[in-house]
Amino acid sequence: MKRQLNFDEFLIFDGAMGTMLQSYGMKAGNLAEGYNLERAEVIAGIHSTYLNAGADVLTTNTFSANRFKLAGTGLVLADVIRTAVEIARWAAEDKLVALDIGPLGQLMEPYGTLSFEAAYEAFAEQVRVGAAAGADLILIETMSDLYEAKAAILAARENADLPIFCTMTFQEDGRTLTGADPLTMVNTLQSLGVTALGFNCSLGPKELLPLVREALKFAQVPIMVQPNAGLPQSVGEETVFQTTPAEFAAYAKQMAAAGVRILGGCCGTTPAHIQALKSMLADEKPVKTKVPRLTAASSATTTVTLGGAVKIIGERINPSGKPRLKEALRQGNLEYLLREAVDQQDHGAHILDLNVGLPEIDEKTVMVKAIQEIQGSVNLPLQIDSVNPEVIEAAARIYNGRPIINSVNGEAKSMATILPIVKKYGCLVVALTLDEQGIPKTAEERLAIAERIIKQAAEHAIPKEDIIVDCLVLTASAQQQEVQETIKAVRLVKEKLEVKTTLGVSNVSFGLPARDLLNRTFLAAALAAGLDAPIMNPLDTEMRGTVQAFNVLWNHDRDSKEFIANHSTQEDKTVAPAGPERKDLTKIVIAGLKEEAAAAVRALLKEEEGLAIVVRHLIPALDRVGNGYEKGELFLPQLIQS
Repeated sequence: MKRQLNFDEFLIFDGAMGTMLQSYGMKAGNLAEGYNLERAEVIAGIHSTYLNAGADVLTTNTFSANRFKLAGTGLVLADVIRTAVEIARWAAEDKLVALDIGPLGQLMEPYGTLSFEAAYEAFAEQVRVGAAAGADLILIETMSDLYEAKAAILAARENADLPIFCTMTFQEDGRTLTGADPLTMVNTLQSLGVTALGFNCSLGPKELLPLVREALKFAQVPIMVQPNAGLPQSVGEETVFQTTPAEFAAYAKQMAAAGVRILGGCCGTTPAHIQALKSMLADEKPVKTKVPRLTAASSATTTVTLGGAVKIIGERINPSGKPRLKEALRQGNLEYLLREAVDQQDHGAHILDLNVGLPEIDEKTVMVKAIQEIQGSVNLPLQIDSVNPEVIEAAARIYNGRPIINSVNGEAKSMATILPIVKKYGCLVVALTLDEQGIPKTAEERLAIAERIIKQAAEHAIPKEDIIVDCLVLTASAQQQEVQETIKAVRLVKEKLEVKTTLGVSNVSFGLPARDLLNRTFLAAALAAGLDAPIMNPLDTEMRGTVQAFNVLWNHDRDSKEFIANHSTQEDKTVAPAGPERKDLTKIVIAGLKEEAAAAVRALLKEEEGLAIVVRHLIPALDRVGNGYEKGELFLPQLIQS
């Protein structure tokens, strides 16, 4: 690089390329990238104008230069990108050149047909050419799908050694098209190792300001904002942007005062906007912010933070002791797993543990398919549970969001194998307090193993906030004297190490009668000792009630709102019915359970006419999905699955 990035000063990017090209006569629908080869002097002139306006970074004219958008145009991807970098490099003088990478223009699975690895390869192709041509950094921008952003980031990391900036585009409801909110974006992207992250396009600076402030509460890396010049307005056959350079700069100053360090412009902005921005910040310095690290897992749309209110990790998708689940896995019946996932979500789980380990199946293939199936219908983050490092890596790679890995332990081999995967994919990880000698008898020995894992994780640049310690529950039937050691170990880990904790609660009652009673009594004791996230059956209403009551008594449930909502009417059963007993076709459709929907329709056909089923059941179900989508309660995956 010609100079190092310096975030002690504001970093100013350029503004819109398309807006400027339109002033040179480019028609709507024309591919801007063709100008790199056909009218290079125009592109160079635009770059120079932005440079003279005060831009520190020039963005290459390669937003749509990918294999999908160039198909059928006669343009060769390598020529387009190489020439674009050369033009920007010539114009930049001593400033920086950012390789611009936009969306592929294809819907990724599960919304469309583009696989994660196909998207990765398309982005990798762009990265390799741009890096070889001399780009100083990579700008991945205008992403509306967190999954596509992840594919692009991994492609950038694995095919070049350049700083990575990634920005996403948000709608007026405060979410991306596929449902990510600012916290989920920040938690996922910064865990993947980007240099900076933030917002661009879609909205103007006024509309982006509250979203930016929300992101700044959680970001450990610099925040970047490139707004449009206001919301787009249709005037005749043209789209215009009406925010003036002065108004644009005034909002940018508010963003800078809140903590934004990197600013530029998107659609509708011109060199005048960048010049006004540069002038507005000429006498300012970036605000230094200190943000506490969170222990937070994310799905594509939802982030769950450990600490404060107790979070339930659903245990039901694990074949151990479950013959029906084992048979479903052998038969490749992933809808059975999806039913379990939906049921646990419906009954208050915050995170779902996912274990598909059976010796007679291809665990890696099934795990990947199960994640994709569940993430298509369920909003909860997942905990990837396997003893096979290859399974863990394959799952972490294709997971949409930020998962938890279950688990690493104190064995040297385990730490050497699992911790690099955790770091590479930005995961949280469960740390089991066992080592080559097995599970220690005393709490102090378990604490020592936890300390050793945390120290080794730090060698991989994994902060302790990304580690969730499991002090391991032994059975009261066989090791009764050690049950209290587990409780003591939880307390020690919380006091000495200040990390989050988890336990597989139901292990304590194995081999004894009245297991539910033992489980919830042990759960209460563990919660009082500092347990943050019990792995348990959320369909057990008494266990769930214990968690809800604890959250009230420990002042985590403000005004007892959740407790009142869940206990205003008494439930009849200790354990709620699981998925196979689900009968309501409307709920089935909303959950996206294809096979179960077909079976329910066949059953209804014995009692009702086909048209009546459509009118009375299917249309209301789809209406509910549509209304939920409009209200931001359901997101694109659920809409498509339904």
